[in-house]
Amino acid sequence: MDRRTLVKSAAALSAAGPFGGLVAQQTAQAAYVAPQPTKLVPVKDKRDGQVRLHLPRGFRYRSFHDTESPVVLHDGTTLPGRHDGMGAFAGPDDTVILVRNHEVNGPGPAFGPGAPYDSMARGGTTTIQVTKRGQVVRSFTSLNGTMMNCSGGQMPWGAWVTCEETVNGPDVGPDFTGAPNVSLTKPHGYVFEVPASHQQSAGQSTREPLRSAGRFAHEAVSFDPERGHLYLTEDNFAFASGLYRYKPPSNPMKVGRLEDGGRLQMLKVRGIRNAHLEAAQPDGTVYDVSWVDIDDPDPSFPYTPGQPAPTSNDTALTHVSSQGWAKGAAYFSRLEGQVYADGVVYFTSTQGGGPPEAGNHDPAGYGNGYGQVWAYHTRSQKLWLAFQSSGPLELDLPDNITTSARGTLVVCEDSTNDNYIRGLSQRGRLWDIALNRLRSSGGADRSGDEFAGSTFSPDGHTLFVNIQASAGMSFAIWGPWNEIDV
Repeated sequence: MDRRTLVKSAAALSAAGPFGGLVAQQTAQAAYVAPQPTKLVPVKDKRDGQVRLHLPRGFRYRSFHDTESPVVLHDGTTLPGRHDGMGAFAGPDDTVILVRNHEVNGPGPAFGPGAPYDSMARGGTTTIQVTKRGQVVRSFTSLNGTMMNCSGGQMPWGAWVTCEETVNGPDVGPDFTGAPNVSLTKPHGYVFEVPASHQQSAGQSTREPLRSAGRFAHEAVSFDPERGHLYLTEDNFAFASGLYRYKPPSNPMKVGRLEDGGRLQMLKVRGIRNAHLEAAQPDGTVYDVSWVDIDDPDPSFPYTPGQPAPTSNDTALTHVSSQGWAKGAAYFSRLEGQVYADGVVYFTSTQGGGPPEAGNHDPAGYGNGYGQVWAYHTRSQKLWLAFQSSGPLELDLPDNITTSARGTLVVCEDSTNDNYIRGLSQRGRLWDIALNRLRSSGGADRSGDEFAGSTFSPDGHTLFVNIQASAGMSFAIWGPWNEIDV
C-alpha cells in the first residue's frame, strides 16, 4: 500500500494541470506546502471494534445503519440499503441532519410510510439526525416511490435534491436488468427536492418531480447562487453523457425552493461540434463553452397500461441528449459526482481520459480511461480539465465528490479493485484518505464495494460517507484534517 501511495502521488505531480490559474483568478493563495504521502493503518470501528476502514493515524470512525441485518428507522421504515449520495446540514444541539439516497432499482412495493410518488418503485431518501461521532438520534423516510436514487446535491437554502439514474416507467421497455416495467405507475428519470429537517413533518418531499429539469439518467446536481442555475450531470453507461444546466422560473434563493417550468440546456464547446471530451486531453486544456436549448426535456411515450411498451429503454435514455447532440453538444463519459464552490462547478467523468470513442455509443461502456475531473467556471463560461488519471494506480474511476473548507476535493473511487477516498489539492496532488476493508459477517470480501455520498458536517469536523452495496452502510469519520491538508 505504501508503494501504491508513492506511485500515485508521484504521478499526480505530472498530471494534467489541475485547478491551475482557475483558483488564482478567484482568490490570492498562500504559499503552498505539499502534503506528505499519507500512510493508512487499520482502525477499529467505534461501533463494535471491527476493522472496516484503513485511515491516517489519529483518525477515528463509527459506522451506522448497517443493512447487512435489518435496520428499522424511528418511523417504522425497514431501511432499503444501497446507500448512495448524501448531504449534511446543521441540526439542533450540535447535531447534523443527513439526507441520504437509496439507489434501489426494479419494480416493487415502495418502502416507508406516506403516499409514495410511485407505489411500485423501491428507491427514495431517508433523513437521519446524527451526532458528529456517528450516533443516530432520529431517522425517517423523507421520499419514497422513486427509482435508482444515485447522487444529488446540497442546496444553499437548506434542501437536498435527489436524482433518479434511470428513465424506467410504464411507457418504456426493460432496462439493463431485463425486469419489465409494466407494474410501474409513473415515469421516472427526474430530480426531486427534499427539505432538510430533523422533524419528520417538516422534512418531507412533496413527491413532485422537477419535470422541466429533464427526464434522463440523472446523477448529481449543484446550484450556482450567483446566476441561479442548477447544474446536472448524466451517467449513461453505453452512450455519451452530457452536462446540463436548468434555469428555474423564479430565484430559489428568494422563494426557498426549485420551481418547475424553467429552461434546460446542454453544454457545447465553442467551435467544435460534438467535442469528444471523453477522450484524453492535453495538459492544461481549457475550452470556451456555450449552451444549447433542450426543446423537449420531459418526453412521454405511447403505451397501453399493463402491456409491454413499444419504446426501448435505450431510445428513452437518449431522447434528451440526442436533442443536444443535434445542436453540437459535447460528448462526455459517465458524468457522476458534482459540487459547486466559489463560482466553479467541479464534476467527475468516471471513465474519461482514454482513447476517443468512435461516436456517441459503445455498448461495452462509453469511455476508455480511468477518470477525469472537470472544472466549469460559471463567470467566464470556461471549462478546465482539472485532473486526468494516467491509470488505476493513480486514480481509479472517480465518482462522488465534495469539497473541504480548504478547497480540497474529496473524491470517492468506484472500481472493482481497492476503493479509496482520495484528496485532490488545488495544485493537483492526490493522496489517500480512506481505504475500504469491509468484510461481511460471513467473512466475504467487500473491499470492492464503492464509496459514495461523501459530505462534511457544516463545521468540517466530520466526514460522512457511505459504502454502497446491496447491504449499505454509513460512516462518520473524524480526526486531524489539517494534518492531511483536508
